[in-house]
Amino acid sequence: MAALGWLTPRRRSATARSVLAGEASAEAARKSSQDAVVQDVPTQEPEFPVLGDEKAAAFFDLDNTVMQGAALFHFGRGLYKRKFFETRDLAKFAWQQAWFRLAGVEDPEHMQDARDSALSIVKGHRVSELMSIGEEIYDEYMAERIWPGTRALAQAHLDAGQKVWLVTAAPVEIATVIARRLGLTGALGTVAESIDGVYTGRLVGEPLHGPAKAEAVRALAAAEGLDLSRCAAYSDSHNDIPMLSLVGHPYAINPDTKLRKHARAQDWRLRDYRTARKAAKVGLPAAAGVGAVAGGTAAAIALHRRRR
Repeated sequence: MAALGWLTPRRRSATARSVLAGEASAEAARKSSQDAVVQDVPTQEPEFPVLGDEKAAAFFDLDNTVMQGAALFHFGRGLYKRKFFETRDLAKFAWQQAWFRLAGVEDPEHMQDARDSALSIVKGHRVSELMSIGEEIYDEYMAERIWPGTRALAQAHLDAGQKVWLVTAAPVEIATVIARRLGLTGALGTVAESIDGVYTGRLVGEPLHGPAKAEAVRALAAAEGLDLSRCAAYSDSHNDIPMLSLVGHPYAINPDTKLRKHARAQDWRLRDYRTARKAAKVGLPAAAGVGAVAGGTAAAIALHRRRR
C-alpha cells in the first residue's frame, strides 16, 4: 500500500508517466485476479447489462462511488491503531477524511499530504504484511461504508456473466482486498514499488488518477479482449471523465457538481445514493435503486483513541 495518498488531479491529457502507471496497474490487477433523482431515461431502452456478453465488463471508481469516504483515510486509521504512526498524524487523517465526506470532492493538497505521509509510513514493510492488515481494516472501517445501491449495480454485471473491476488511486493491494471481499473480479490501483516483497517508498509511474485511470482501463481492456463500447464505467468525480468517456455506458454515481453538469450535457445516466430519494430505474435491477442509503453530510470522525 505504499502508495497511500497521491491524488494530484491532472486536467491535461495522459503523459508518459500516466501511461506507465496505467499499464502497471492493469498488469497488477490481472495477476491478482488470477491469483486468487436522478435523471429520467427512455422507457424502451435495451436490457443492460447484456447477459453473456463476454466482450463487456464494468469499471467502478471506489471512493464515494462504491464506498462512502476515502479508502486511503480508513486505511490510515487502521494503521494508527496498529501504531504505525503518531496521534498527530491520525488527527491529520481525520481532518482530511471529514473534509472529504462533507465536501464530497477530492482536495489536491490533502491528498498530496496523505500520499507523502503514507509512502514514508509503509517504506520498509513487507507487501504481505500490509495485505494481511488490509483484510482486518476492511472489516473494521470499510465494510459498513459500502453503498448498497452501487453494490447492486456491480452485482448486476456479475450476474450477467461480466467481469467487474475497481479502478482507484488507492494502493492496488488495498483495492484488491476490497474487490475480493465484494466478490468482484479484481482491482486496478496505484502500484507501489517493492523489491523482494518490501516497499521502497516509491511509486511505479504516478498515482492512478485522472488520465492514468483511463490508461489503466484501456490497457486492461486490450489484454482481456474487451470492447470498450460495450463496457460500463461508474464514478462520482469529474476527475474520472477521461475513464467514463472511454466506455459506451458511462454512469455518474453520487456525482460532484462538475461531473453532474458534464453528465447532463452528455446525456449520461446519473444515480445519487447520498440521500433517501428513490433512484430512477435505468434498466438495471430494482435492488440498485432500493439500495440507496442516507449519507451526504456527516460529522467528523473521532480523532483517536487513547493509547493503552
